Amino acid sequence: MSKRFSVLLIKPSHYDDEGYVIQWLRAPIPSNSLASIYGLIKDCSERKTLGDDVSIEIDVIDETNTKVEIGSLIKSLKQADGCLVGLVGVQTNQFPRAVDIAREFIAAGIPIAAGGFHAAGSIAMLPELTPEIIAAQEMGLTIYAGEAEGRMDALLQDAWSGELKPLYNFMKDLPHLEGAVHPILPADAVRKMAGAYTSFDAGRGCPFQCSFCTIINVQGRKSRFRTPDDIETIIRANAKQNIRRFFITDDDFARNRNWEVILDRLIWLREDQGLKFKLTLQVDTLCYRLPGFIEKAARAGCARVFIGLENIDPDALSAAKKRQNKIWEYRKMLQAWKDAGVITYAGYILGFPDDTPEKIRRNIEIIKKEMPLDLIEFFFLTPLPGSEDHKILASRGVWMDPDFNKYDLNHRVTHHPLMTDQEWDKAYLDSWKQFYTPEHVETVLRRDAARGARTKALYSSMIHFLGAILIEKVHPLECGIVRRKHRTQRRHGMKLENPLVFYPKRAIEAVSVAISWARLFLKFRPAMKRVLADEDRRNYSDLALTPTSDIEEQDMELIQVFKEAIPKTHGAPVVAGKVVSAK
Repeated sequence: MSKRFSVLLIKPSHYDDEGYVIQWLRAPIPSNSLASIYGLIKDCSERKTLGDDVSIEIDVIDETNTKVEIGSLIKSLKQADGCLVGLVGVQTNQFPRAVDIAREFIAAGIPIAAGGFHAAGSIAMLPELTPEIIAAQEMGLTIYAGEAEGRMDALLQDAWSGELKPLYNFMKDLPHLEGAVHPILPADAVRKMAGAYTSFDAGRGCPFQCSFCTIINVQGRKSRFRTPDDIETIIRANAKQNIRRFFITDDDFARNRNWEVILDRLIWLREDQGLKFKLTLQVDTLCYRLPGFIEKAARAGCARVFIGLENIDPDALSAAKKRQNKIWEYRKMLQAWKDAGVITYAGYILGFPDDTPEKIRRNIEIIKKEMPLDLIEFFFLTPLPGSEDHKILASRGVWMDPDFNKYDLNHRVTHHPLMTDQEWDKAYLDSWKQFYTPEHVETVLRRDAARGARTKALYSSMIHFLGAILIEKVHPLECGIVRRKHRTQRRHGMKLENPLVFYPKRAIEAVSVAISWARLFLKFRPAMKRVLADEDRRNYSDLALTPTSDIEEQDMELIQVFKEAIPKTHGAPVVAGKVVSAK
């Protein structure tokens, strides 16, 4: 007689400042962890891991776009002969929500396990299990630390036999990726993402040592890679579902030693096989030095690229062990991406030890004037569990906010040596307003139009970034399309609002938000119209677009301001004269 084992995979969201789950009609960024675990369990199902007489059924929920109806899910799971709930890819800011979800399933007698960067990073970097992990285990939640390739069979067999362990720790045993099971998500799950993006990793790990990073301590500093055949299989499997947009989640695709053969294969799929798809990549600032990298990335379908800029102050970069960033090359690097027609995003961290509001404002003005950067996303310097920064602060007993829900890089969670808490908070908000002014938005659009790129798409992205902060009060990377709020899904311990209060308030809020978005688009729309109406737009130029060979280094404010901090390394500029003071 055939038996059923039901697996429910949930990618938790996290809470807003009022304790409501952050959820959207269409969510912004697809979860590679969810795709990886779904692919592994699908493989187990096809191989009959639990026996020829046991069918494994899989349901998948990304809470950033789908309500977790716990009551009905419990009822459905109990109808199977065995079950497991997996909380997938749980980051630090999602850990409180994950525990709240687990609490209800555990109360109903449903076995549940949680994995992701919070548990893995904490276990990798700290000498003992942390209080919140111990509390979760005592509640009945199994903690999984590490990657699941080659280990999913054993986990499912333990769940089937009712013998789940309190902890699975594989942090010192990272699996190879060549020929590993491929990440995949069903099409209906992907289409709930804005733009119908899905994700996969071409490799894991990063060779650099950035002190604020968790990747190097969770996935290791020794990079591991999928083969070009693996990547082609992933692309073709998604094409069969009519999914053609991909976010390649490698923290630094340019450090993948297979980057060229992978890009060549993707170019072949696009140009010879007629498969039309688009990519978003994450790279470092040095990638433009790799011969052919940017040109091949563009031909392979790269439409957008996230660049680890982080800061323009050499002292700040050195303090964070990000010495690979050469600020004097930023402009040339960004021009190369601009010439290839690729929209550039850059992360920029606020709150390094020497930062002050005045320095932050000055540096942003330099970026606006001298660098052809399309989109910038600001972050608080955050000691994420799993990073060296967190380990050092914890060992010294330095105060860090105990509420992990705030560790989303959009909230301040520690104190700054020079700025008060209020000054740091204000500097963060002011930075968004300073970069995304109507005047600078028009400048960025003119730079884009001069290269004949996708001006309207860039315009929408710039307004989305600013509106996420000013209107939705969330970081752009977690801001989707049309916010949802459910009265009954509020943070554990917070009182549920009366329906007579909640629903009218929510209706007013929804209307107010819609009006605010409309006003924001209308405020900036004249800038786009002027750019598109300019018949001479292809001839636009400014300092940021001027080739570095046509300008003296000493004429660049960036070089003048930071010349004494620039390390004396090969290729670094040598400029005479006094350092320009901060104003």
